[in-house]
Amino acid sequence: MIHETPGSGILRGMSDETPPRIRREDGTPSVTAYVIAYNEAEKIEAAISSVLWADEIVLADSHSTDGTIEIAERLGARVVQIDFEGFGPLRNKAIAACRGDWIFSLDSDERCTPEARDAILAVVADPDAVDIWRVPRRNWFMGRWIRHSGWYPNFRQPQLFRNGRMHYDQLPVHEGWIPAEGAEVAVLPADIWQIPFKNLGELQHKANRYSTLGSQKVLARGGGRSMAGAVARGFIEFVKHYVFKLGVLDGWAGFVIAFGNAEGAFYKHAKAWCERRSTPPPSSPPLRRESDRSGS
Repeated sequence: MIHETPGSGILRGMSDETPPRIRREDGTPSVTAYVIAYNEAEKIEAAISSVLWADEIVLADSHSTDGTIEIAERLGARVVQIDFEGFGPLRNKAIAACRGDWIFSLDSDERCTPEARDAILAVVADPDAVDIWRVPRRNWFMGRWIRHSGWYPNFRQPQLFRNGRMHYDQLPVHEGWIPAEGAEVAVLPADIWQIPFKNLGELQHKANRYSTLGSQKVLARGGGRSMAGAVARGFIEFVKHYVFKLGVLDGWAGFVIAFGNAEGAFYKHAKAWCERRSTPPPSSPPLRRESDRSGS
């Protein structure tokens, strides 16, 4: 069920009921932009400010404590609290709360550009537009726009789609997407921005979190049976991004991207291997002085 705290504007939990659609006075289709976040106070204002043109903004929050909620509400977003059980379930619950005819998905480290806004509104206004649109992302990392490394053009799941014409699978990370029957897919002719990491510490933190979630996918597929395999996967990822995806042309940023992908692949499979072989440590008895024992 959805529970709204009076005066807070925060919806807690989810409802099985479909929310009523937003109707624009001019009769054109409405757009909801949803943003997922957890403790993203440093990023959330820029993300939400880039979609103020939307008819509705939904923040799908997982109980932030750093002021994210207050910033979002100040900017006019409707905050929906969703317990984090993986990114697939999170996104499905987020789109269930959206009331627009069209849905635009934006993460807290992404920014809609004026060109992307205009392209989205053109799609929405076209009654013959296809149902699902992939959106190219341009990444800013280590003080430069990344042009190679597999990061440009960089896509994730489709970010623009008609409400009800797409949902996500239930995977905890790197979740897939499932189109409705007969839905067609196109590519938006404009980029959005992504600023994935404010520093290398945040890169390491996210890599650790994602490799832990990813290890569960590896285990579900029956993987994680060889540490040598984890090393090999890390090596392959480095070569793929630095050589074949031309990360070498992105300077030190390209090296860090390749190394980070290698590290993530290694730890994802290494954590699965450790999980398979996990055994409790040997027990140790209480230790006292020998003199105490002999005197007792």
